[in-house]
Order: sequence, then structure tokens, then C-alpha cells
Amino acid sequence: MADGVAGGRREEGRNEDYVGPDFNVSYFSNPEPEYPSLSLRLREQGLVKLRVHVTVEGRAGEVALHTSSGFERLDKAALDAVRRWKFRPARRAGTPVAGWVLVPVRFELHG
Repeated sequence: MADGVAGGRREEGRNEDYVGPDFNVSYFSNPEPEYPSLSLRLREQGLVKLRVHVTVEGRAGEVALHTSSGFERLDKAALDAVRRWKFRPARRAGTPVAGWVLVPVRFELHG
């Protein structure tokens, strides 16, 4: 992403030395969300996608539901867990910057 080009287009108002952010945010070994006991009994499964604002410190500053699993209990469990997660923040020219990422959380029963 050199020369101020992000996703194939030049960012308006940026000079030639501008370096866009690298949004390859990394997850650390964060604990999986707790599977709600009623969801286990009812055999509820699904994929929750959360929109997470990762701070420069690598914390989840804001977490919002992007796509529901179809089950409120699973959505809430994912939100509660990811709010406590730690991330390696995006970087711009080697310096941490805040940014938004989509985090998928899958609830899947085996057996």
C-alpha cells in the first residue's frame, strides 16, 4: 500500500509520503466465549460477527453486533467475551493506531 494508495485508489488530501494503516490486527490467545448452558441444551449453533474498535493499546474499545447468529444468548456471550480480549493493534508506519475490525465468533457443537 505504498504511495498513498489504499485499495487501489489514492486517498484524497494525502501527500506522496502518506502511508496508510496496516489493518492486519492480530488476536492473542484469547479465551473462547462461554457456551450458554441453555443454548447447549437447545443445541443452538451459529456464527456471530462483531465490529470491534481496537484501541492503540490493543483493547476492545467498542464492540457492536455486526451479524447475529440468530440466537440472542450466543450473540451476548460473544459480545461479553470479546469485550475482554486483547489485540495487536493496526499500525501506520510502525506506530500503533486505532481501527475497526470484524471479528467472527463461531458457536459449534460437536458430537
